Amino acid sequence: MPEGDTVWNTARVLERALTGDVLTGSDFRVPRLATTDLTGWTVAESASRGKHLLLRLTRDEQTMTLHSHLRMDGAWRAYAPGERWTGRPAYLIRVVLSTKRSVAVGYHLHEVTLIPTADEESLVGHLGPDLLGADWDPDEAVRRIAAKPDASIAEALLDQRNLAGVGNLYKAETLFLRGLWPWTPVSEVKDLTGTVKMAQKLVASNRGRWTQTTTGSLRKGQTSYVYGRRAQPCRRCGTAIQKAEQDDRVTYWCPRCQPEPKP
Repeated sequence: MPEGDTVWNTARVLERALTGDVLTGSDFRVPRLATTDLTGWTVAESASRGKHLLLRLTRDEQTMTLHSHLRMDGAWRAYAPGERWTGRPAYLIRVVLSTKRSVAVGYHLHEVTLIPTADEESLVGHLGPDLLGADWDPDEAVRRIAAKPDASIAEALLDQRNLAGVGNLYKAETLFLRGLWPWTPVSEVKDLTGTVKMAQKLVASNRGRWTQTTTGSLRKGQTSYVYGRRAQPCRRCGTAIQKAEQDDRVTYWCPRCQPEPKP
């Protein structure tokens, strides 16, 4: 699933392609918006909120927001007018936005919605502090996480109501770097603030590039400590990395560097 940095990068793609331009055409291939025509609207801003994309539009005195979510497999691509749309099959296209200089194509998008900008909070108001946003507040994230002391720390980091932008990759890597067993109850985590700040540091370090790394290396096979490395040796101690299902998601950890707490 795309994580906070990927969504932030996608917002920049749309920003460079569309911001400041007037739409010359639109094509919505989702039932709810099938007859919608945004021709004549100006793209004022492209923003991200956690894992949500918010494309803000203006016309006269009106303001609207086109909201989309990438989930596991969504993506936006930008092309020059007349350029062939490559990389994804046409049947996955959900939205096409055209200007005189660019065409933005949304593939396999989810939760595509057009609402008044003033109503954005109805879609994203439940989210916790955004790891890459101006509202980032580690103390508020800690407060929200601590409110559910019986939840596992892995579950708490993935809960977008606590902090917005962490997915499976950054969850696993944060817990490894903090030496935390993924099933550790929140109440037993000694330094929640340090854990939250580590998650934000990892996500922010990959802002502006598509290759995600937590190790500092961009070489294939060397970009993570535990994520995606089941049965491979831990980069610190050599113990085989383990993988298991946790709360309907997979998790990776080193049983020696992240030992299960003793009773």
